[in-house]
Amino acid sequence: MSEQPPLVLVVEDEPDLADLYAAWLGDEYRVRTAYGGHEALETIDELDDDVDAILLDRRMPGLSGDEVLAAVRERGIDCRVAMVTAVEPDFDILEMGFDDYLVKPVASDTLRDTVEGLLRRGEYDAGVQDLFALTSKKAMLEAEKSASELADNEEYQELAARIEEIREDVDRSLEAITEKDDFEGLFREFDTED
Repeated sequence: MSEQPPLVLVVEDEPDLADLYAAWLGDEYRVRTAYGGHEALETIDELDDDVDAILLDRRMPGLSGDEVLAAVRERGIDCRVAMVTAVEPDFDILEMGFDDYLVKPVASDTLRDTVEGLLRRGEYDAGVQDLFALTSKKAMLEAEKSASELADNEEYQELAARIEEIREDVDRSLEAITEKDDFEGLFREFDTED
């Protein structure tokens, strides 16, 4: 029995747009759609942690995408989330637990690339996942804000410092792995010479 393709949940209050995203992704992934925040949480409950990635609109009546995202993280659901929204990013995104942020309108290639990136990130350890998510936020803010706005924002400065800390940790981990592999390789060479 072959492994099923990853499951992507599209959460969008405009049904035509949700269905379009689902059509774009349907050849490569299992796709479920939810046409609002409450329906999204019900669908997540039904799927019982089977969701690999969520594409989430921010502005929805009833229960916003921000609230859905908070509920997903509070429940400890281990999936990657991309906000796909018409809301331009602002410093408020620094506190949000998403992995990527797309501003509408979104092209099919961009959406597919984003889902592929989210799923690839899911294979990494938590430190690398955090690095990707924080770097994405930093890049979005740098594209939207002036250098002086960034320099004056304490949360942005903390974000940049946190990214540097995580990078250093990841680099140290990679160096340790490389050294361990080199050390084990050296012993394998001695074993084969006997």
